[in-house]
Amino acid sequence: MSLTLVVMAAGLGSRFGGIKQLAEIGPNGEAFLDFAITDAVDAGADKVVLIVRSDIEADVQRHLDGRHDEVDIAFVMQDTHGPSRQKPWGTGHAVLTAAPEVDDTFIVINADDYYGRSTYAALAVAAVDLPDDRCLLAGFRLDQTLPDVGEVSRGICRVEGTEMVSLVETHGIGRRADGLITAADPAGSLADDTVASMNCWVFPNRLFGDLERGFAEFLAEHGDQEKSEYLLPSVVHELMASGEMTVGVVPTSEPWVGVTNPGDLEVARMRIAEVRD
Repeated sequence: MSLTLVVMAAGLGSRFGGIKQLAEIGPNGEAFLDFAITDAVDAGADKVVLIVRSDIEADVQRHLDGRHDEVDIAFVMQDTHGPSRQKPWGTGHAVLTAAPEVDDTFIVINADDYYGRSTYAALAVAAVDLPDDRCLLAGFRLDQTLPDVGEVSRGICRVEGTEMVSLVETHGIGRRADGLITAADPAGSLADDTVASMNCWVFPNRLFGDLERGFAEFLAEHGDQEKSEYLLPSVVHELMASGEMTVGVVPTSEPWVGVTNPGDLEVARMRIAEVRD
């Protein structure tokens, strides 16, 4: 089995005010994607596919130059696939653009999130002999994904044993003064060990066919809308609902680290310094 790391790095990062994918997080100028590439290769990935926009391709290539000579890195441009639109078409469309460069099982991640060494190692082990009707999700503890201040959105999972039963995009999640974690939409309280999705998946190659069919249907219904997005979790949900795919949850105790605004950088750098040797 070959294993490819597919990195979604085409987001606009409008709230960040720059190329968030290349924000320097590590002590040697590493971005989140550098840690992802290193950790995935150490876990057994033999190729990396970076999904970028045409306007940042050169910047990303310059950043990576000389950093990861141990692995084959390919680039695909999300903005050249499908109808032209300023806002990217969404994570489902992003992954679809990687199809020509992926031959077998693949891991999908966000470029601006830190997932941790042991997460990739656990996913690589679980991915061995992955059947065509099954995918995997890295399941983070919710309390390991919350910022110290403010609210976030997370994919909240209901899990039975090792199987994901449902995934609900939940907004306004934060820890309150009394120590409880609550959410605004859907409203309610959440336990610290609630399983949260941070968009870190393993898929069989057959997903590309599902994505292609689904994107054609999406365009027929929403192609004239400037902000509608074809989202990867929605595709997975539909495949689960139709009985075409099951989702196994691979638990991880790694702390998630990410940035949304420039002010998050210093906190992210301190957290990375704590978790990297």
